[in-house]
Parts: sequence; C-alpha cells; structure tokens
Amino acid sequence: MHRIVEVGCDQPSSEWAVDFAATHEQVVAAVALHPNDGARMVARQGPEAVNDVMRRIEQLATAHERVRAVGETGLDYFRIQDPAGQAFQRELFARHIEIAQRTGRALVIHDRDAHADVAAVLDEYGWPPRTILHCFSGDAEFAATCLEHDAWLSFAGSVTFKANGAVRDALRSTPADKVLVETDAPYLTPRCRCGDAPMLPISCRTRCVSWPRHVASRPVTSRPWPHGAASSTPTPRVPTAATRRPS
Repeated sequence: MHRIVEVGCDQPSSEWAVDFAATHEQVVAAVALHPNDGARMVARQGPEAVNDVMRRIEQLATAHERVRAVGETGLDYFRIQDPAGQAFQRELFARHIEIAQRTGRALVIHDRDAHADVAAVLDEYGWPPRTILHCFSGDAEFAATCLEHDAWLSFAGSVTFKANGAVRDALRSTPADKVLVETDAPYLTPRCRCGDAPMLPISCRTRCVSWPRHVASRPVTSRPWPHGAASSTPTPRVPTAATRRPS
C-alpha cells in the first residue's frame, strides 16, 4: 500500500487529517462535515454552528497541497430518516459540492439509501470533474448515471454480501478504469471473513472480489481464506481507494 487517504468527518478530524498529511508524504487528506454529523449538529446547536464549521472546512480544503478532496459528504437516509434532517443534508451536500468546485478538489460522496436525491443534487449544482462514490451501493442504472458524468465508483467488501446482487451487477457494468476498491473495517469486510476480526489486511480484502476485467465471464464472489494465507500468498496489485486516486 503506497498511499492512504485520511478522511475527516467534522472540524477536529478534518484539521487532524490535514496536519497528518502535511507530515507524512504517503498520506493525503479529505475534509468535510459528514452528512450525519451535520444533521445532528444543526439539531443540537443550530445552523450558525454548522456555518462556522463549513467556513473552516473551506479554509482547510486549500490549507495544504496534500489536501486532495472534499468529503465524505452526501446523503444518508438510513441514519437520518426525519424529513427536516434529510432536507438539511441536501443543503449541506450542495455546500460541499460548491467548495469542491471552487477549490478544484475531488468530491468524495457518502450515499446510503439516497441514490436518486444524490444524483438530483449533483445535477442541480454540477458534478465536479473528479467525483468518487464511496462504498458504492447502487444498482447498474445508478452506476450508469454516475459514469455518464465520468465519476469513479468505489466498491467495498459489501459487494460480496448475499443480498447485494444489484451492487455486483453495477460492478460488472463499470469499466475497470473507473473502479476503486476500498476497505471499511469491521463492518464492510468481505463475506468470507465478515466479523472474524476487527480489521483485515488489505491484501485479503481485495482478493475477496473478482477483478472487474473478469466479471463479464464469471461472477463476483467471495472465497474462503485460510488463516495466514494473506501473508504467505502473493497478492496481485489492485488499485484501491487508499492507493489510487484520480489524476
């Protein structure tokens, strides 16, 4: 693994991400107020508290050349289900899109149970030239919508979950040069090891997914992985969200 993206989800973690990236050449930073954190903050502290944070996020986006992205931002209708909270998430998402456009940074999107509204907000405010759908959970139709705008789709271990056939279809339909592979331990580890350990080596996790150039001829599946195999078996070099960024 040659590069790590340290992602902020609020002001303190975004500031830490920038400081850490500034002192570690293999690390780059992303800064944002996560949609769930933002919705909770406005409910507890009011809109001015959010405005203060967003002003700081925009400053951080250009605070150092190793800040490469604005995110995670987006919509999460699984965690935030009340209409007022969801409406605020859409406003917050729009503000992050505008920051990414003004600063020339990539946009990293968190999308959970909100595919149509994610696309609608992006259509209204403009898809930045470099847009990444983190932990892609949509179907092939939503993937096509994102690819029309030249976005990158990042797939996690959840692509191996039994119920996620639509996500596998999306992966099969995505060109290899638009696919990223990411980790999100322990909740999105591949089905073959899910819950077996709090964190798994990236070599194990990426090998649990058939690489996209083969998906047309064989399904994306998880494989049994014996203990110790990750350290003794050579791992093919697979681009990941942590090791490959759009140019």
